[in-house]
Amino acid sequence: MPATILPDSSRSTIIRTIHFISGLPRSGSTLLSALLKQNPAFHASMSSPVHGMAASMMRDMSAANEYAVFIKPEQRLRVLRGIVENYYGPEYTAQVIIDTNRGWCAWMPQLNALFPESRVIACVRNVSWIVDSIERLAQRNALSPSGIFNYQTGGTVYSRAEMLANGDGLVGFSYNALKEAFYGPHANKLLLVQYETMVTNPARVLEAVYRHLGQAPYPHDFNNVAYEADEFDMRAGTPGLHSVRSKIEAIPRQTVLPPDVFNRFGNDAFWLHPQANLHGVQVI
Repeated sequence: MPATILPDSSRSTIIRTIHFISGLPRSGSTLLSALLKQNPAFHASMSSPVHGMAASMMRDMSAANEYAVFIKPEQRLRVLRGIVENYYGPEYTAQVIIDTNRGWCAWMPQLNALFPESRVIACVRNVSWIVDSIERLAQRNALSPSGIFNYQTGGTVYSRAEMLANGDGLVGFSYNALKEAFYGPHANKLLLVQYETMVTNPARVLEAVYRHLGQAPYPHDFNNVAYEADEFDMRAGTPGLHSVRSKIEAIPRQTVLPPDVFNRFGNDAFWLHPQANLHGVQVI
């Protein structure tokens, strides 16, 4: 696995592996992280700024910068890899670092170059229920405009669904990135975890995740799972965005979406069709 060796303050060394969580929003990435961080050998959390930092630096080292002529390929690789490694410095003592960001699925070639032994876990969910989940949050926080919709007010469920689904939207971008990873040349590094499986059979999910990461299993507690990011969620105008219930269970509910909006995304779960799985990506 990708070994990163960092000196700590006592001059001993930390040898760790680095992996990534990505996929669709409202599909269980925070829940999966909350479970994995029960294992003291793992660090996992909600989405981090690492992907954005690396993307900004990659642009700054491109031909858009007149001084890029002085940057050699090995320097570019070293700088980009260093962003990830140095963000998770000595204060992170876990042996396995798992960084979360929806953008990683669009960075499979870059991750292959920077961390060739790393693996990516992509969380997925029926897209209609993703849009429903986001709309439910918007309605629950009706007096607090959400950063998900650029803090706009006065929209409708139709305009909000359209904003989510477009190519730059929260759902549309991550969906396109997921398809790129699923059909791309590095699909062998990918594991898809369905939200529906996560909440009905979390033991099966974790068994597959540990196998995918090449790590020894750990006894997780599915009845005492907790994660909150209240300050971040408040700043995003979306309280509850990253809240995780303590007990993992499937809770049936009726959609809050009009039927035509719900049905619009009904056939988007391409990962459910074996004939479309050209690279044999494992789907749990």
